[in-house]
Amino acid sequence: MATTPESVDLLGAFLKDRRAKLDPVALGFQTSRRRTPGLRREEVAQRASISATWYTWLEQGRGGAPSADVLERIAQALMLTDAEREHLFLLALGRPPEVRYLPTEGVTPRLQRVLDAFSQGPAFVKTAMWDVVAWNRAATVVLTDYGKLPPEKRNILRLVFQENRVRDAQFDWEGVARFVVAAFRADVARVGMASKVEGFIDELRTTSPEFDAIWRSNDVRGYGDGLKRLRHELLGPMSFEYSSFIVDGRPDLSLVVYNPATPEDAQRLASLMKDMPG
Repeated sequence: MATTPESVDLLGAFLKDRRAKLDPVALGFQTSRRRTPGLRREEVAQRASISATWYTWLEQGRGGAPSADVLERIAQALMLTDAEREHLFLLALGRPPEVRYLPTEGVTPRLQRVLDAFSQGPAFVKTAMWDVVAWNRAATVVLTDYGKLPPEKRNILRLVFQENRVRDAQFDWEGVARFVVAAFRADVARVGMASKVEGFIDELRTTSPEFDAIWRSNDVRGYGDGLKRLRHELLGPMSFEYSSFIVDGRPDLSLVVYNPATPEDAQRLASLMKDMPG
């Protein structure tokens, strides 16, 4: 997607505005003889380790399209938020920046309340590593009681390939396993983690010949939405429609929601949850 003259003008105005909002003193610069608030152009260039002339041209719309690396350094120099960083890339290159993986041990209270609002359907948040970091009560009842597992065991690939209980709950375990591995491969590549998960992949390949064979097929696919069928230990066969959503502001996190596929499934699940403690 190419930039336009309008976006070039907007980029210059955006950079100038962000520059004006920074405190020179807090960043170690002198404040004497400043005619305007904020940092000077050469100070931004110094913080970004780029040419002051090149940065000036960029604000003036004369420098041509910068590289992604230069934009990353400018974003850091201007102390941009994630939303501002994305805006910078869209104006300068006509595309968002690469997704950055941010290790997390949980979610915000607000996002947990969103999960809890799905009172009659399992819902959880997973990372690009497919670690489950938050879930609702229905997920505990239908899928896995993640709270009883240590954090390193709350990984969907580990559960699929290392837990017989999870395997036995699938109507088509091999199809599910292939789907999970292909979607996992796409996710870690999307957030630039392919080289960082080699130890995890080696572990699974060593402990599961089935994972090893599936991994070597090199299949890739998105998570998206679809139909999930399970054998529940108390309810028997259950069907769910599932959808996956990227969490706004955290593109390395996905919210996955399961809805009972039929009124009968919904009624049986509601009855079970009413009788379950908690």
